[in-house]
Amino acid sequence: MDKEVDPAVLGVINEKRLMGEKRTPVEIIARMGVFDAREKAADLAWLATGDNLNVIATLWAELVNVGAGGRWFYLESLNPQVRIGGGARSAQQAQRAKDRLGLLKRAHDADRGVRVVLQTNRVPVLEMESDKSARVSVRVPDDEEWHIAEWDADRQIALLVRGARGWMPGDADLQAARARAAMPEPAPEADALAGPASPEELHAAAMEHLTKHFAGYGYKAENVTAQGLGWDIEVSDKKGKTLLKIAVKGTKSGMPAFQLTSAERACAKAGDPWRLAVVSDAPGPAAQHKLYRGSEVDSAPGLLPS
Repeated sequence: MDKEVDPAVLGVINEKRLMGEKRTPVEIIARMGVFDAREKAADLAWLATGDNLNVIATLWAELVNVGAGGRWFYLESLNPQVRIGGGARSAQQAQRAKDRLGLLKRAHDADRGVRVVLQTNRVPVLEMESDKSARVSVRVPDDEEWHIAEWDADRQIALLVRGARGWMPGDADLQAARARAAMPEPAPEADALAGPASPEELHAAAMEHLTKHFAGYGYKAENVTAQGLGWDIEVSDKKGKTLLKIAVKGTKSGMPAFQLTSAERACAKAGDPWRLAVVSDAPGPAAQHKLYRGSEVDSAPGLLPS
């Protein structure tokens, strides 16, 4: 809600509203280069086409903080299972949050900026994921570039900063931002780096992550590991057509490497529909994955010679 937004941030939003032509939320992201914007309007981040700054993310203006020197920053939780304001997300909410984190991590790893859409809600920001009447009130593109100044898996936060690189908010500002977003410090047992100790448990965590991911999109993900086929998951559509055959590898801090079996190597050479899925930080709530075609497996980070 507007009354929750810092006056400096609200001033920029109001100026954009008054000076720019009136556009719907869908039209705004379409103009920024999002393909099929209408179908993706409910997403929380997008990839734009034909743009070096190709990650676009929504930021709730109510949670944008203004630090020393008037610099804006935003704290992003790396736990996709917990709502803003607390409470467990639904499967659909959690999947959208994971997809958003995946795009932000992509921008961070590539050391690229992020284009931002500032938006406000019609209900208090801490209730927007639990109140069914929540709707976007205002959405405007920010002309300034943002960047991900820090990605802290230990504390389960990412720090987004508006403007030139090199500036960081102080500890007091960070603590105030956490309180504003009702974002508690992670409990030690929830640390994404704790995780399973054995390769078997790491693989199981990666399998669970991918199974939930595909199920979230309405696909069937069948575990076929025990059959020794050279892949672990078969993904099929509602008609039973096999879409992907995925060999699954999980990694985490302290266990970043993996090998392919001879059967997996043979399947990689055979090509489609085989894929290698590498799930990073598999045990933690911010697990992310990337798929590799058979011709791309040697470029997968952590792959050891076999």
